[in-house]
Amino acid sequence: MFEKVLITDLNQKNEYQQILDGQPGTFGMRSGRVYLQPGEACGQHSTNSNEEMLVFLSGQGQLLIGRENKAYQVSKGKVCYIPPNTTHNIKNISVEPLTYIYCVAPVNQKGESK
Repeated sequence: MFEKVLITDLNQKNEYQQILDGQPGTFGMRSGRVYLQPGEACGQHSTNSNEEMLVFLSGQGQLLIGRENKAYQVSKGKVCYIPPNTTHNIKNISVEPLTYIYCVAPVNQKGESK
């Protein structure tokens, strides 16, 4: 049984910060803090066989989902779930930095978290 507890301090730097990096530190969960300047985007990518949660800490942005780029407004205090095999991008649309924490976890073939 896995019994390691991890506690990480968020640094005060205005940059990307890795929090969890998958195995062997976790069962497969990865996490980090993203910092986007006004007008920046993280880049379109897919969750593939993972599920993802985003927790927004500051700023305002758009979550763009699918090939159609369906837009959802996100901002401080919002939490977003993105299912497996979903193409997405996050763009900062405000004049202040957009920061958020992402948590990605693998999903098995039955659609359950591993």
